[in-house]
Amino acid sequence: MKKTSDKQTETLYGIHPVLEALQAGRRKFHALYLVQDKHNVRLTPVMELAGKLNIPIQWISHAALTAKCNAEFHQGIGAAVSLYPFIDLSEIIPGPGKTTKNSFLLMIDSVLDPQNLGALVRTALCAGADGIIIPKDRAASPTPAVSKASAGALEHAGICQVTNLVQTIQTLKKNGFWILGTAAHAKTSLFSTEIAFPTVVVIGSEGKGIRPLVQKNCDLLVSIPLCGPVTSLNASAAGAIILYEVFRQRSKLRT
Repeated sequence: MKKTSDKQTETLYGIHPVLEALQAGRRKFHALYLVQDKHNVRLTPVMELAGKLNIPIQWISHAALTAKCNAEFHQGIGAAVSLYPFIDLSEIIPGPGKTTKNSFLLMIDSVLDPQNLGALVRTALCAGADGIIIPKDRAASPTPAVSKASAGALEHAGICQVTNLVQTIQTLKKNGFWILGTAAHAKTSLFSTEIAFPTVVVIGSEGKGIRPLVQKNCDLLVSIPLCGPVTSLNASAAGAIILYEVFRQRSKLRT
C-alpha cells in the first residue's frame, strides 16, 4: 500500500466514529486498524463494510494503535482517513431565487474543549441544524477526538470553517438570516422569545461566552433562566437547551 502523508491523513478511532465515517462516505479510507486478538462483536459491521469497500485491514498491537491515535480509549479500532471535509459557506446559504424561510444554522464562537464541540455537533445534527459555522483560529477544530466525543455524528455534519465570524454574520444578515446570540447577562429569556426564521444560533466559549464584537452584531441576546447556587451551564448543555427550543419553534412552522 502506498504510504500517505501525515499532512493529508489523520487517524479516526472508536467504533462509532469509524463506522459513521464509512457510512457517510465523505472521507477516503487508506487503512483500517484492528487490535490483534481483540474479539468484539461490535466490530463486525465495521469489518464487513470495510470489506465491501475494499479497504485494507491491518492487525496491530494495542500499543501501536494507541500511538497512532494518541489516545488510550480507541476501543481496539482505528482508521487512516483523509482530513475532515469542510463545506463552503455558500453550501448552507441558498442562492438567488431559493428560499431560506426555515433555515437554521449553528455558529460556535471560540469553544476550545473537543468534548464540548463534539457534544454541540451531535446535538445540532439531532436538532436538525442545516449547517455549523466555526472560527478557524483560537477554537477547537473537528479532530478525531471531536468525532469520538460526538459518537461519530461529526462524520455526517456540514461544518464551515471561517476566518472572521463578524464578517460571516454580516453575510448571513444580507441573505435574510436573524442572528440569535446567547449571553448570561441578557435580560431577555430564551423561553419568552419568538424566534425568527431563518435563524443563526450563536453559542459562546466555555468561560467568556460570545466575544464582545460578535455579540454586538447579534440581532438579539437571550439567556437561559437558572435557579439555585450554580450560576452557569456547561457550553454543550446550554447549547442543547437552545438548539431544542429552536427545534420546537421550527417544528410548529411545519405543522
